[in-house]
Amino acid sequence: MRQYNWQELGDRLIPYIKELGFTHIELMPIMEHPFGGSWGYQPLSQFAPTARYGSPQDFAAFVDACHRADIGVILDWVPAHFPTDTHGLAQFDGTALYEYGNPQEGFHQDWDTLIYNLGRTEVHGFMLASALHWLKHFHIDGLRVDAVASMLYRDYSRKAGEWVPNRHGGRENLEAIDFLRHLNDVVALEAPGSMVIAEESTAWPGVSQSTQQGGLGFQYKWNMGWMHDTLHYMQQDPIHRAHHHNELSFGLVYAWSEKFILPISHDEVVHGKHSLIDKMPGDRWQKFANLRAYLTFMWTHPGKKLLFMGCEFGQWREWNHDEQLDWYLLQYAEHIGVKKLVSDLNRLYREEPALHERDCEPQGFQWVIGDDATNSVFAFMRWSKEGEPVLVVANLTPVPREGYQVGVPFEGQWVELLNSDADTYAGSNIGNGGGVNAQEGKSHGQPYSLLLDLPPLAVLILKPKLQE
Repeated sequence: MRQYNWQELGDRLIPYIKELGFTHIELMPIMEHPFGGSWGYQPLSQFAPTARYGSPQDFAAFVDACHRADIGVILDWVPAHFPTDTHGLAQFDGTALYEYGNPQEGFHQDWDTLIYNLGRTEVHGFMLASALHWLKHFHIDGLRVDAVASMLYRDYSRKAGEWVPNRHGGRENLEAIDFLRHLNDVVALEAPGSMVIAEESTAWPGVSQSTQQGGLGFQYKWNMGWMHDTLHYMQQDPIHRAHHHNELSFGLVYAWSEKFILPISHDEVVHGKHSLIDKMPGDRWQKFANLRAYLTFMWTHPGKKLLFMGCEFGQWREWNHDEQLDWYLLQYAEHIGVKKLVSDLNRLYREEPALHERDCEPQGFQWVIGDDATNSVFAFMRWSKEGEPVLVVANLTPVPREGYQVGVPFEGQWVELLNSDADTYAGSNIGNGGGVNAQEGKSHGQPYSLLLDLPPLAVLILKPKLQE
C-alpha cells in the first residue's frame, strides 16, 4: 500500500477539512527523516520536505491549495534534537559541530538523539534560518515547536550527576532560552502574522508572554495539564466522577496565565493509551455519549482547540502510522453522529463570538455551577466583547435530570443552540424542545433561572433570544 502524494492528499483532505469546518490543519514534521516510525520527530534535514510524498514544489502547491480554500497550515518543527545517523549532522566534520561534545549536555537518553548546541552562534543562526525558511519560502502559517520543555531545562529527564549546570549553577538552559526568545522576535519581524506555538508541559512562567515583558514570546502554549486532567476524569466510571470533580474544572484556575491551545495530540492515542472513544467508560452507547459530551465541553472551554485525526469520527483502533484511518466506520450512525457534531461545533464556534473572542481573558468566562459534584453537573457562561452570553450546561452521568435549576442573567427565551444528545448525533434525544423560558427567581447569584431537562452524558449550549 503506497502513501498518497501531496496532490492526492490535497484533493481528498481539503474538501474534508472544509466539510468539518476546521480553520487550520497541523502536520506532524514533514522535514526529511530516516526512520518512519519517528513520525518525523527525528528529522535529519531542517530545510527539505521529505521525498516520501513528492517534491518540494508539490508540497508548496499543497500549501497553496489549502490557502485558496481558506485553510491555514501549521507545521510541527523540531529544534530540540536530531538523530545520530552518520549521514546526518552528527559529528559532521569529525567533531561535535552541531551538538554539544559532552553527552551530559548533548545526548537525549529518552530518544537516543543528539541535542543542538544553541550556544554556538552558527547553530543558533542555522536553526533560525530553518524556521524562517518554512514560514517565508513555503508560506506556512505557523510552527508548533516540539519538546520545548526538554530545551528549557538542562536536567530534563536526567538524574542527579547526569547533567551540567549553567554558568550560574542553575538548571535552566540559558542558550536555548535565548534562542527561543530570539526566534519569536525574528519571526514577528520577518514573517509577521505567523503563529509560533510551544509544546511545553511544565509550569515555566510567561511562555506566551512577549519577550519585552520577559516572556518567551510564543503566541500560544499547548495546555498539556488540561488534556491529562480532563481525560483522566472522562476515563472514570460516572459513579466515581463525583470524587474527581475538580479535574474537569482545575484548568480554569490557571486558564488565563497563558494563551492556551487545548490539544488532543498524537501522543494520547497510541502505545496502549487507547483511542479517544476507547478511553471512555461504559457500554457502546455510553462511550459515544461520553465522547460527544467531552468534545462539546472542549469546544466551549476557553482556549483554541486541536483534535487528532480520527477522533472526529470516533475511530476505535489506536492510530497506526503504517495504515490509513478506519474510514469504513463512517457507514455507521454513531460515527456519522460524532463527525456531524464536530462540524456543528466548529460552525457554532465561528458564529458565536462568546465562544472565541475572549478565550484568553477572564472576563470571557463565568462559573454558574462549579460545585455540584454529587450530580457531576457543571454550568458556565462564555461572554462576548459585546456582552452577549452563551450558557453551557454539562451532565456527566448517565442519569437524565429533569427540571434542573440554573441561574441566568436575562429573562425571556433561551434557545438551545446545540445538544450533544440530539438524535442527529445518534443520541437519545432528551432535551428542551429547542428552548426554555427564564423564570423570575434568583438562583446561583443570577436574577432569573431556567429549569432544564439535562440529557444523560451530554452538554447543552444555550443562548438568550435578545429582544429586538
